[in-house]
Amino acid sequence: MHPAVRLTKRLVDVVGAIAGLTITLPLYVPIAIAIRAESRGPIFYVQRRTGRLIEDSRHPRWEEFDILKFRSMTCDAERGVGPVISKRGDKRITKVGRILRASRLDELPQLWNVLRGDMSLVGPRPERPEILRILTSAIPFFEERTRGMKPGLTGLAQISLDYTGGAYAGSEIAKLLPTLTNPFDIPEAQGALADDMRSKLLYDMAYAAALEDFWSYVRIEAWIIMRTPLVMLRSRGR
Repeated sequence: MHPAVRLTKRLVDVVGAIAGLTITLPLYVPIAIAIRAESRGPIFYVQRRTGRLIEDSRHPRWEEFDILKFRSMTCDAERGVGPVISKRGDKRITKVGRILRASRLDELPQLWNVLRGDMSLVGPRPERPEILRILTSAIPFFEERTRGMKPGLTGLAQISLDYTGGAYAGSEIAKLLPTLTNPFDIPEAQGALADDMRSKLLYDMAYAAALEDFWSYVRIEAWIIMRTPLVMLRSRGR
């Protein structure tokens, strides 16, 4: 990452997080009431996530931090299944949770993570440590998406794909899916999680490449930040 990009990016993070918290704090009360009205349990959900890739000559390691989100699942969501990535139609997601996820409002508390320096406003989506280890062994170069870069509250992949990383019908990436998904046409591999993650990786690597030049960074960062509210308002996702 270009030194000027690193400095500017942190400045944008601090200013953006403060502005975002100021604007969105009034939403916290109605969201909290809606969550509690539907199901008993905590309003917020804390979960361990991976951050920047730590340089290591033997094997990849990541910084870790606790991410803060509005709870969108039932309290016992992982009982009997352990840490798994949510899929389309996941029955563990509450009715309020589906609305929060579709509009991305469940991510708002992560502005605190951005202000603290755990995350950036823009960057790859932070994954859970247990799941990331599986993905890096299944998808070549998957660990490179956060090399020297913090994960983001929003990002090129987040605004281009749905909540789980699936491609929207008619999108540019959808045209490439035959070459990205199940190349050997194995029935058991149809719809595998790794397919969506490969799509996410392409967007994450494209964003990382833009950070090598200051003006390309400015253009893509501004475009992603401006487009994110539109994605939220259109409730794209699930």
